[in-house]
Amino acid sequence: MDTRTNAIPIYRQDGAHPQALACAACEVRSQALFGVLDDSGLDRIHTQIASVTLHPDAPVYDRGTAGLAVFTIREGLVRFERSSEHGDRRIVRIAGRGDLIGQEALLNRPYGDDAVACTEVQLCRIPRALIDQLAQGRDELPRELMLRWQRALDAAEAWVSDLSTGPARRRLLYLLRRLAEHAGADDTIWLPRREEIGAMLDMTIETASRLVSALRREGVLTLLPGRSAVLDRGALRKALLAEGAA
Repeated sequence: MDTRTNAIPIYRQDGAHPQALACAACEVRSQALFGVLDDSGLDRIHTQIASVTLHPDAPVYDRGTAGLAVFTIREGLVRFERSSEHGDRRIVRIAGRGDLIGQEALLNRPYGDDAVACTEVQLCRIPRALIDQLAQGRDELPRELMLRWQRALDAAEAWVSDLSTGPARRRLLYLLRRLAEHAGADDTIWLPRREEIGAMLDMTIETASRLVSALRREGVLTLLPGRSAVLDRGALRKALLAEGAA
């Protein structure tokens, strides 16, 4: 696995401890789990948090392995995969910037899916013991964990309802709309490989390729080198309206 990991001890030795200040100034802290903690909450952190960088297609964790930590995504996209009884791979959802993943660890359960980096990903690896420590005597953190668990459940249910049923073209348009939620400032999105689109949307590679080519001709997508594309949001809305799916 191609990873770069740096252990970051987060605790205050004095009022200007650099790592505590780094945590307080984190760009995604307001979106992330520790956004509910004030300075006094940060003062209670006495366990190491690991900053992890993964290259595309590197595993974050494997299905069935012991859940010892949760992860906050600081940058990039992570996909969740599982295999059917016949060995077919399915992508069951995607998580992005600010999302908490690996919540099974909080119940001492093994991870339920294979989590794999779609793009280069930056993560904070948060040990389960740290979450347990911070949750003692504080109502905010358990409540935030429940909200994030519900958000992940809602995302999984929406994935099934939007991306697993209906005409193939409509499913692909719904997928692009979801990927647009994680687009860059220039509307650049991560574009899955054709076989990954097939695994996400339960269609053949040939169908995925044909539909992507059609959307490119219609101006919805402009393909870029590598696994990315520029998405025309106006053209996407028009295509969704034509499908009765806006």
